[in-house]
Amino acid sequence: MPSATKSPKASRVADLIGDTPLLRLDRLAAHVARGVRLYAKAEWQNPGGSVKDRAALGMLRAAERAGLTRDEVLLDATSGNTGIALAMLGASEGYRVTLCVPANLSTERKRILKAYGAELVFTPATEGTDGAQQRAKALAASEPRKYRYLDQYNNEANWRAHLESTGPEIWEQTAGTITHFVACLGTTGTFVGVGRYLRKMSRSVRLVGVQPDSPLHGVEGVKHLETSLVPGIWDSNLADEMMFVATEDAQAATRRLARAEGILVGTSSGAAFDAALRLAERIREGVIVTVFPDAGANYLGERFWEEAP
Repeated sequence: MPSATKSPKASRVADLIGDTPLLRLDRLAAHVARGVRLYAKAEWQNPGGSVKDRAALGMLRAAERAGLTRDEVLLDATSGNTGIALAMLGASEGYRVTLCVPANLSTERKRILKAYGAELVFTPATEGTDGAQQRAKALAASEPRKYRYLDQYNNEANWRAHLESTGPEIWEQTAGTITHFVACLGTTGTFVGVGRYLRKMSRSVRLVGVQPDSPLHGVEGVKHLETSLVPGIWDSNLADEMMFVATEDAQAATRRLARAEGILVGTSSGAAFDAALRLAERIREGVIVTVFPDAGANYLGERFWEEAP
């Protein structure tokens, strides 16, 4: 019989963030050179369902160290995943959360955010996350004592979360053999944080950023940097190479991952995989790691799922 005086071992939601698995993509990369291995970090395994859990937790803890109180409202602009992470952590840690989001946010994401109790401020869909950022800044300026604007696009804690967790995990999971890191660019926090960690560990690791091939695209959460508000945390000197992916190719790759690898992910993962596979096809030897930011369940209402593989 266990002692009645001992408390059960338990965790809070925040304790579940990180330590995600690294998946080997064997079937879709079976045709590449024998000396090439392709892996993906399964970030949908985080409790909020995406890689943004890491940045959200990092920004929350940094705000707490800077004096955040529960009288303040956490505020940010988001296209979905960071908002979900903040809303989840706000509910778990006892903070109110207000999110500025484009009006065309998917029904699934709206329901998730409301389920966590977040207040939503809708901005014009045509302005995307740039418009949401502008509205969040205006709100923060109008009531500075009410809102704690986390500003994921310019918050150093965003990329530091990946420097301190995602990067070390990838290095350890590949036993230091990684030769190429491939990631989509949104806030750019994942790329910058992981990239800086890997560069510290090995100067020979190549860092490859991935963007949509045009300003008008359907890859959720990913920025075409030349035509968007460039995040303040972006380090333009970090990338060794930039690759561009068409929306249709990202969607096709997303379907292929589900049907050939059994991995149901979102279109940003499809874009990352499309780029990583093209890279794998042109090298003769190496260990490529990419990031699959979120699961595909929130995207199943999109028509591309009805198309042929």
